Amino acid sequence: MRNILTLLLISFASLHVYTQDKIAKIEFESQTIDYGTINKGSDGVRVFKFKNTGNAPLIISDVKSSCGCTVPKKPTAPIMPGKSGEIEVKYDTNRVNPIRKTITVTSNAENQIVALKIKGTVIDPSKSTVIGDKDKSVLEK
Repeated sequence: MRNILTLLLISFASLHVYTQDKIAKIEFESQTIDYGTINKGSDGVRVFKFKNTGNAPLIISDVKSSCGCTVPKKPTAPIMPGKSGEIEVKYDTNRVNPIRKTITVTSNAENQIVALKIKGTVIDPSKSTVIGDKDKSVLEK
């Protein structure tokens, strides 16, 4: 009886160790996208590319933005080990302001929560700004 219990204990422990080796890992090409300076109404879609460098399927369960002006779209299917995926982000470029937003990605990866950032500035070229005129002399204005 003692040998059977010992064998069961060793089997259970080795099964637990084996399952611990299977883990998804998410690696982004970049965790920040810089829109630079873009015009009002420009295309606000950008893509964060990533790869599952682990040895288990990667499941992205949630992708949230810090603001309603930024709409992220997550992959619906699991990303298999060694495969790549994308998270599409659409910023509302009708808002003329600096862009500083965070997109939070939740998954079953080793690093379960990853914060992605977008930044840049949306300008309205039809409006005259003091910044745009600073290089002109008083006579040229």
